[in-house]
Amino acid sequence: MLVVTAAIWGFGFVAQREGAQYVGAHSFNAARFTLGTLSLLPVMAILRSRTSTPFRPPRRPRVTVGWGAAAGIVLFAASTLQQVGIAATTAGKASFITGLYIVLVPVLGIVLGHRTNARTWAGVALAVVGLYLLSFVPGFSLAAGDGLVLIAAFFWAVHILVIDRANLDVDPLELSTIQFATCAALSAVAAATTEEAPFTGLGRAVGPVLYAGLIAVGVAYTLQVVAQQWARPAHAALILSLETVFGAVGGAILLRETMSARGYLGCALILAGILVSQLRRRVPTGSGVALPAGVP
Repeated sequence: MLVVTAAIWGFGFVAQREGAQYVGAHSFNAARFTLGTLSLLPVMAILRSRTSTPFRPPRRPRVTVGWGAAAGIVLFAASTLQQVGIAATTAGKASFITGLYIVLVPVLGIVLGHRTNARTWAGVALAVVGLYLLSFVPGFSLAAGDGLVLIAAFFWAVHILVIDRANLDVDPLELSTIQFATCAALSAVAAATTEEAPFTGLGRAVGPVLYAGLIAVGVAYTLQVVAQQWARPAHAALILSLETVFGAVGGAILLRETMSARGYLGCALILAGILVSQLRRRVPTGSGVALPAGVP
């Protein structure tokens, strides 16, 4: 589920880049998250018609609404910053910069009492060097679009942690529906109050909106929420790191994007940092010791 999610999200950068040419960030997000919300309603109806489902813990409406609203607010911040930033950068660069949230997850987890280790900090170091090579221009300044996508990466890391905690208490589909609805509502209000011509251009961006709404939101985010019931945040983040590769591939094939040798080296170091930060310790063969899933 997480691999499929990574592929959908990776090619979603192409849809977002295309959509940014025709419509404002808030309008684009309001449309796609509304579609994402509506796409889940029939799924929930089908599941509720059954006597039992494997994914439904006891329903707690107030708790579900609370966690859904919290996740939706974080999602609004992350998606807004990313959509504004991607208009000023490429899909490939945006995917690798966004991928930094995978390194940030265990670092932010320290605040919640999660343990970390030297591999995490080695991964951070590699990723920072990679980011410098990919996005910093002469004079040690970060390109504006890349900077916004970088800030968004922080909020994506927070989102991973919120979803992980919420999965202990609530139904994942209900959580997805509420967080998407919250994000859609906030985006619509922001579009109406900050954009000069809100929702103008959606007709020309119908393809990107449909993909970003029905597939990248309705399908992929739901897969993420359901799959994270059986994966720790750091492990989920490792699998989702493939999003960066799919994003670069999609940008190269569909948008004919290219990078300099320095940029490709930066991407490689970011991906290396992601992988290093998630490496598991090895147990000698024949030791008789088995590490359960989730043990770093």
